[in-house]
Amino acid sequence: MNISELLKAAWKSLTSNKMRSLLTMLGIIIGVGAVIMMMAISAGTEATIAEQINGLGSNLIFISASFQRGGPGEGPANPKGGLVNADVDAIRQRISGIAGVSVEQDSDVTIKFSDTTLTGIALIGTTPDYTTVRGVTVGSGRWFTQEETTLGSKVVVLGSDVATQLFPNSSPIGQSITVNNTKLAVIGVLASKGLAAGTNFDQQIYGPIQLVFKKFIPNQFARIFGDRVRQIIVSADSKANIDEVVNQITILLANRHKVTMDALDFSIRTQSDIINARESTTATFRTLLAWVAGVSLIVGGIGIMNIMLVSVTERTREIGLRQAIGATPGDIQVQFLSEALMLSLVGGLIGVLVGVGGSYLFGSFGGMRTVIVPYSIGLSFSSAALVGIFFGYIPARRAAQLDPIVALRHD
Repeated sequence: MNISELLKAAWKSLTSNKMRSLLTMLGIIIGVGAVIMMMAISAGTEATIAEQINGLGSNLIFISASFQRGGPGEGPANPKGGLVNADVDAIRQRISGIAGVSVEQDSDVTIKFSDTTLTGIALIGTTPDYTTVRGVTVGSGRWFTQEETTLGSKVVVLGSDVATQLFPNSSPIGQSITVNNTKLAVIGVLASKGLAAGTNFDQQIYGPIQLVFKKFIPNQFARIFGDRVRQIIVSADSKANIDEVVNQITILLANRHKVTMDALDFSIRTQSDIINARESTTATFRTLLAWVAGVSLIVGGIGIMNIMLVSVTERTREIGLRQAIGATPGDIQVQFLSEALMLSLVGGLIGVLVGVGGSYLFGSFGGMRTVIVPYSIGLSFSSAALVGIFFGYIPARRAAQLDPIVALRHD
């Protein structure tokens, strides 16, 4: 029997009892569809995380202070060590291969203008390179200068949402707003950037960092920590070797802080480090989901084996007749194995359609991004084929081993 005849015979056998065949394929359909959908959801999550982190800027290096816990009588933390605002200028002047360096010091403030009051707004104290580092642009007006930063001038740049709320019908440029109890002149408004990595740039206001240190940091913290900062952000030049920039910064700050390379009072991570750490977590989650979904394939395979064993029993006399007219045990085995394989392949094909369609619908209406992973289609479909062969072998082997005389006598 050639391949085409074999496939026709297998298809005829399966379509002779459509409902049973469909129910048998159900486990394969669910398994293949689940594998594709679970991997699409996981890949969508990874893509969203990467976009959010990249939305903070490009080629970023994050330098974080490592404050040590104080001992008895030393307070909650040891003020010695860590990062200071002067480190920003040192990095800008002495490190090659960087596009910009910035620092951020935030404070929750209340803003008033005319009859409008906004509470819980984040005032970000930062530097002139903030726009370069964070990838934001000034929509109108200007950003503050280095001189204004050094002097702590009473100027402010508004996020686009804040500007709209305070000045719905007029330009804010040149106006003065009250931030807590301090009058600040509005010199610019950022172009809308939206939400990135959990930060809504449009719902913040921005001022020189020395202004924030002088006017908006609680006195008790200023006395203890002075102009210490939690994090410095460096944007490496696109053509620079980021690892080399990291090494330069590490050596510079270690020398400035008079610490050894084994006892640094700061830590450095690149944008890629953060993305890779997040992706490793989601990759583990994706693998777990794929294995859970794969259980459905095994259940589907068990269903195929069960139905094929029933089919062997029901068709015992047919098997005897085929053997009597010249079919070899190998022919019988291949026939039943092809039926099991066709069950799994048709189920796998339907499962692919269900998985791809389900991923699209889930991404469109489920409020969660999905990205279909091409290799998940091939992986799940080939797994369905292997399941059909593996679980179809035992029934096919049993059919091939039937004694022709016994089979012919079977009622």
